[in-house]
Amino acid sequence: MADCILVGLGGFIGTVCRYAIGLLPVRSGSQFPFKTLLINVLGAFVISFIVAVSVKNESLNPHVTLMLKVGVCGGFTTFSTFAYESASLMQSGHTATAVLYIIVSAVMGVLAVYAAQVVVH
Repeated sequence: MADCILVGLGGFIGTVCRYAIGLLPVRSGSQFPFKTLLINVLGAFVISFIVAVSVKNESLNPHVTLMLKVGVCGGFTTFSTFAYESASLMQSGHTATAVLYIIVSAVMGVLAVYAAQVVVH
């Protein structure tokens, strides 16, 4: 039960952080969803960083690791928004932007994972 509370607390922190980034005034003049891209790439980096640190440092409390990985990162990142924005871009005739968004999100997400591992090692 304590793990559920920790994950819920982490989720609260993650969703509030995601909401706060959503409030940033970004005027790009394009349909490209920069804020969601930033959130998901940053989330990929952070979760990979947490995993790498926890593997390297066995004394790290596994409950804290769970809260950070599942709670904070799970509440912060947003696959559903990514999928919705991609579909909306396609439905509104911005197919090239949607495809670019999908590719950039996947590539930058994987690169963020590798970057976090490099930072820790």
